[in-house]
Amino acid sequence: MPEGPEIRRAADNLEAAVKGKLLTDVWFAFEQLKPYQSQLIGQRITLLETRGKALLTHFSNGLTLYSHNQLYGVWRVIDTGTIPQTSRVLRVRLQTHDKTILLYSASDIEILTPEQLATHPFLQRVGPDVLDLRLTPDDVKTRLLLPRFRNRQFSGLLLDQAFLAGLGNYLRVEILWQVGLTGQHKASQLGAEKLDALAHALIAIPRLSYNTRGQVDDNKHHGALFRFNVFHRDGEVCTRCGGIIEKTTLSSRPFYWCPGCQH
Repeated sequence: MPEGPEIRRAADNLEAAVKGKLLTDVWFAFEQLKPYQSQLIGQRITLLETRGKALLTHFSNGLTLYSHNQLYGVWRVIDTGTIPQTSRVLRVRLQTHDKTILLYSASDIEILTPEQLATHPFLQRVGPDVLDLRLTPDDVKTRLLLPRFRNRQFSGLLLDQAFLAGLGNYLRVEILWQVGLTGQHKASQLGAEKLDALAHALIAIPRLSYNTRGQVDDNKHHGALFRFNVFHRDGEVCTRCGGIIEKTTLSSRPFYWCPGCQH
């Protein structure tokens, strides 16, 4: 499943194609959404906002398209007038004069008024987005020490969108490796130094992934790029301590870690 950085990069791609342009055609697969088609034609997409793994497409008339890709949903950008060859089921088509964006396979799709947006159950439940530049390490530290989070094992906490939106499995294991913690640790057990390091990593690693993942490090002077240190590297050597990376299952998801330096 895509995590916050992948959803944000997808939103960037969609924005580059259609933001600010007049919608010349709108189509929804679901019957309950069809009445909105005529309301959106002639409007403009003003912003594509991410809340963790949810995407909010804001229109100039105040309506918002809420979509959550879950496991199978995917957005595509095409030239208007072309027909992609795919076996996926089309759910949404938003067309401008030159570019069209398509949502395939997703089932969690709604049109929300501003009032509905403010009270949407999922959006009310999720925590701050890790890619929100207003979020600071001190904010994260405060959340880690809240009564509802401080005694939860990191294996489950770092997958809970109510804690921080946008984290997922690969970020979970990479963050914990970076700080040298296991999935069984809890914030209430950490000293000030570890707690501070974890708070910084919870922001820095998702942002590094968003900014650089997929780039090729052909110039060492470009600075750090995001690479997997443990994710999908079971049986390989840990680059930090030389131990062997192991794989287990925690909170029903594959968990990768190095017993040599995570303890």
